[in-house]
Amino acid sequence: MIDAHQHFWNYNEERDTWITPEMSVLRADFYPNYSERLFKDQGFTGCVAVQADSSEEETLFLLALAEQNEFIQGVIGWVDLQSPNIEDRLAYFSQFEAIKGFRHIVQGEKDPNFLASSAFIRGVKTLASFDLSYDLLIYPHQIKSAITFCETCDEQKIVLDHLAKAPLKSGNIQEWKKDIQAFAGLSHVSAKISGIVTEAADQSWTQEQVNEIVEVALDVFGPQRLLIGSDYPVVLVNSTLERWVASFQEALKGLNASEKELIYHQNAIEFYQLEIL
Repeated sequence: MIDAHQHFWNYNEERDTWITPEMSVLRADFYPNYSERLFKDQGFTGCVAVQADSSEEETLFLLALAEQNEFIQGVIGWVDLQSPNIEDRLAYFSQFEAIKGFRHIVQGEKDPNFLASSAFIRGVKTLASFDLSYDLLIYPHQIKSAITFCETCDEQKIVLDHLAKAPLKSGNIQEWKKDIQAFAGLSHVSAKISGIVTEAADQSWTQEQVNEIVEVALDVFGPQRLLIGSDYPVVLVNSTLERWVASFQEALKGLNASEKELIYHQNAIEFYQLEIL
């Protein structure tokens, strides 16, 4: 398997304010040399490192880790996609073989019209000319604006992180189930089976809850447009890595071998253009 969504960081209390007291397990450093053996024991042969901080400094940090660790097979960084000189910044980062795409933390934007911003749309559309992907990170209330955004950026490879975070904490995912159906017709948009249990209230989430969300994902995206992700170490807030791996494998057990191969391995390679050693 390839983990299409993993994070690494040097914990910094002043910078990483999103790590609240109830997430205290994340208030530590996370490096690939700490977790690689854990992942290999679960059957992972590599990962894609995804940004968590909105800075070019972190992007360079992840690229340096990728240079030092073959386990990191690609990096999704951050760059100011609204910058008027976005072409120059993308040209700079394109010199690094490990860079595969970029992400913006849209879920943290207060402006409900953020995804309609002409400057942001221009930046995302520019990624395509550099053959780079875009990771879309949103909450359920942003799905409708995200659909319009994806329709506008129809020549850009986009992957929906964490399936837009079905609200398990509230226990009512019906509106999420209805809204996410609109992605079915957007063939340039893939999605990650990841970050599901992080949205639960605590560690008492059930396999049935995961099954229901994965069933929706398969219905909307199909095996050809789904990737698997651990969201490690964020997953540790409500789970162990071992429990999450067992859970998504259980949810996907009804698929045939070739469909599992797509979700576990091949889709990540093709979407992120990974060079498997």
